[in-house]
Amino acid sequence: MTGRIIHSTDCIAEGCDWLARAEPRFGEVIALAGPPPLRRREGGFPALLKAICSQQLSVAAADSVSRKLTALGAEDPRVLIALDDEDLRGCGLSRPKIRYARALAEADLDYDALAVMPEEDAIATLTAIKGIGVWTAEIYLMFAIGRADVFAPGDLALQEATRLLFDLPARPQEKALRVQAESWSPWRAVAARLLWHYYRHAKSREGISE
Repeated sequence: MTGRIIHSTDCIAEGCDWLARAEPRFGEVIALAGPPPLRRREGGFPALLKAICSQQLSVAAADSVSRKLTALGAEDPRVLIALDDEDLRGCGLSRPKIRYARALAEADLDYDALAVMPEEDAIATLTAIKGIGVWTAEIYLMFAIGRADVFAPGDLALQEATRLLFDLPARPQEKALRVQAESWSPWRAVAARLLWHYYRHAKSREGISE
């Protein structure tokens, strides 16, 4: 079973209503900042390539890399494999990221099958590819596939937003935040959206790109 898929803002509204009843602090976020954005994006190779290339970059720098790769046609894995390293360096990719991009292109993932796998299997399939960690896999499941009950507790913005919202003395570590988020099931991906939304409101900065 893959669980609920978020397709529209109506799904976000349903999840927000559920979360506000389950945890009043989420209701406070909605009252303060309004509902969070949908944050759905196209899946497949281009989405994962962008996720890999965006790691440890600002939103602006990641967007610049993405535009350059698109201009070369590198969002087609066959084209990327045929490009030489000089071309990819010219797009702003480091040597490790060039290796990761090639590993993804050569993995020949079945993206349709990935979309219907149980969460644990999908994450295992993705993290078996060099350069894709658990955070990247969880973000892909949330925004490219639209899983409603996936969370990314390793995300620093989610950790900081949780600290602020719940008045914690320190940022919760990944393991602790994963446990805390269990009570937000079956809408953990909407809880994540609310926390990112709150983080942007509280800090006036982006946790991840829209």
